[in-house]
Amino acid sequence: MGTNAYILVEVQVGRVVEVVRMLRQMDGVRSADAITGPFDAIALIEAPNMAAVADLVTGQVQSIRGVLKTITCVTAG
Repeated sequence: MGTNAYILVEVQVGRVVEVVRMLRQMDGVRSADAITGPFDAIALIEAPNMAAVADLVTGQVQSIRGVLKTITCVTAG
């Protein structure tokens, strides 16, 4: 059984559509949407373990042009 996590993403002004499109193309991302509130986008990811979640977030999500900040919320249950 894998590890699921929601990634809250703060995005540079004017780049949210591009960031969401890039997130949706990534392996391991089950869904990605623009949202309202203090964060601009949310992605649901699935990975084999916590190390893979960390690699996906730090190695891929945070490298998308326009991503300013991420918060990872691992599901419990």
